[in-house]
Amino acid sequence: MNDVPNILGEMNDRSREVFRRVVEGYLADGMPVGSRTLTRDFSEKVSAATIRNVMQDLEYLGLLDSPHVSAGRIPTQQGLRMFVDGLLEIGNPDETDREKIDATFGSNEQDVSGLLDRVGSALSGVTHGASLVLTPKREAPIKHIEFVSLSPERALVVLVFADGHVENRLFTPPPGQTPSSMREAANFLNALIEGKTLSELQTSIQTQITSRRQEIDSLAQALVQSGLAVWEGEGDQIERLIVRGRSNLLTEDGESEDLERIRRLFDDLERKRDIAEFLELTEGGEGVRIFIGSENKLFSLSGSSLVVSPYMNADRKIIGAVGVIGPTRLNYGRIVPIVNYTAQLVGKLISDRS
Repeated sequence: MNDVPNILGEMNDRSREVFRRVVEGYLADGMPVGSRTLTRDFSEKVSAATIRNVMQDLEYLGLLDSPHVSAGRIPTQQGLRMFVDGLLEIGNPDETDREKIDATFGSNEQDVSGLLDRVGSALSGVTHGASLVLTPKREAPIKHIEFVSLSPERALVVLVFADGHVENRLFTPPPGQTPSSMREAANFLNALIEGKTLSELQTSIQTQITSRRQEIDSLAQALVQSGLAVWEGEGDQIERLIVRGRSNLLTEDGESEDLERIRRLFDDLERKRDIAEFLELTEGGEGVRIFIGSENKLFSLSGSSLVVSPYMNADRKIIGAVGVIGPTRLNYGRIVPIVNYTAQLVGKLISDRS
């Protein structure tokens, strides 16, 4: 791949302006931009032939592409990346967008999950894309754990936190469980809790099971591991990915291949086993990150972009993230400030309520 920063630095003013105008035109209407269109409002008096030569040079560099013969140019994924990194001007969200997001936070309710659900809907509505909100894990110390058998195939784990919060989880226990083995598993875990959070308990549980194997039989051991897998894996409330605005990406005039691409995207989201991978996308530091096309490792497809920003608690620890999915021709200059503003508000909300 070409060295994008060096390419931008070596481009002359004319090439840079041609490139910028092609990208901005494509982001505005999704259509290829031709040389005649550029000559009408170019900053200097140049011929269409001169513009075509510049566009050919940019295509040779891998920054532009010709979807059809004589149909103008569109930016490549590499071109979009260079535009976003080097030429995109980011301001603040406009007043209308801020007011719509602010209205979501007007409630004084204490149900953070419910509020984050509304944040996802508001973000989708404002950006006309699909929104993603990763809710924070509950990190309060655990006070008590109990297993309850509901049937041979279903069991319930009851989690009582030190702050008084109670959560119930359904899961499929290993075969052969008895009321006795469930009590034994609960006693084993309760002896280890000692004010630990779920993540801290998960860290120490394997070592404890190995060193205290004589104190817990194989059935109880399997039950403990199954329960912990439920809590730390796809837990509904502990770590939940909220997806809103699917219909925004399914436009009536969409090509059949575009509809199939969107279907695969949401299939990926709905069956994702490790939701934390979404949060890992933000670990490069504070602020908004932009993933264009196949740069986005969360999905199995290219052709979509993800704008994502983490939010933090009062200790400046990343505990969740918000993002927007859309086509690669997103209005990045508008979407990036909205995502950043929303993430900051969510972080402040979580900090104030904790």
